[in-house]
Amino acid sequence: MRLIHKIKQALGLAKRGYVPDFGRVAIIGGGSWATAIAKIVVDHTHHIGWYMRRDDRIADFLKLGHNPAYLTGLHFDTDEIDFSSDINAIVRRYDTLIFVTPSPYLKDHLRKLTTDLSQKIIVTAIKGIVPEEDVVCSEYFHNRYHVPYRQLLCIGGPSHAEEVALERLTYLTVACSEEKVAREFAEQVLECNYIHTETSPDVVGIEYAAVLKNVYAICAGITSSLGYGDNFQAVLLTNAIREMDRFLSAVNPVHRNICDSVYLGDLLVTGYSNFSRNRTFGMMIGKGYSIKSAQVEMKMVAEGYYGTKCMTELNAQVHVDMPILRTVHHILYEGGNARQDIAGLTTQLN
Repeated sequence: MRLIHKIKQALGLAKRGYVPDFGRVAIIGGGSWATAIAKIVVDHTHHIGWYMRRDDRIADFLKLGHNPAYLTGLHFDTDEIDFSSDINAIVRRYDTLIFVTPSPYLKDHLRKLTTDLSQKIIVTAIKGIVPEEDVVCSEYFHNRYHVPYRQLLCIGGPSHAEEVALERLTYLTVACSEEKVAREFAEQVLECNYIHTETSPDVVGIEYAAVLKNVYAICAGITSSLGYGDNFQAVLLTNAIREMDRFLSAVNPVHRNICDSVYLGDLLVTGYSNFSRNRTFGMMIGKGYSIKSAQVEMKMVAEGYYGTKCMTELNAQVHVDMPILRTVHHILYEGGNARQDIAGLTTQLN
């Protein structure tokens, strides 16, 4: 199958012993998670590049000393930040690029790009699928921009931006096909008194898990708003981690412990927390909001909405039994009745 072949090819291409020079680090994106990661990185390096697409947001940031739209209580020394709305200027000046844009908008940002990415270190902290391509971000950067797999990293784990901003203890996992590269990046750029890091070679598995946990959080929000209690929520998320494990084992059959925090922990925090935008989106759908009205009222991207469609299309290749994904897709994309569909789902869980 095409999807499995591509992943096996990716794993086989990694060379051993490679450790890059991360050089100057830049953030690509201006949302809450981008802002939280910028805080971690600038505290380490005391200089970052930061691409934001809107000049007015940059001007307000420089004036106020904080992001005017997200995590407004988090203040920065703007003398340590090289802002630009020109993505090519940032890519030319910086060696390591941390992409933290919502996945539905990634291609729009990259369409402006004329600068070569193949020699850069690309770190994706995007928890979503690239729409229309139906691939995770690392695959997209490799296929479209010819970035070698050993220069592709991802950041995962249970990590609400709001808690990072408050310096609450957070466990992040950095993945790279060359795990030594992941360890060096974690130590040089991320690890501090409130950020604990682990490493993994399971790049695509972690990326797919990050997409699926958003889908399951939408389902958790729907069931909560329909009056299902904590007892059922526990059953739902237990079945969700099994469903995730089946899919990951099908598309990337490597040794992993699905109970590690980057898989199970991220699912739990997204499924239960009031900070979770995907859970919030699901609660609104369960209350009868239309998709459009829920998106407008939230004013933030619930990536699980887009991830549901992409993962359904991907699963058509591997044919894994995924009743939770199937139910959420029916509600969001096929006009399904949330109450009836969830009632049907309850008969398929154990």
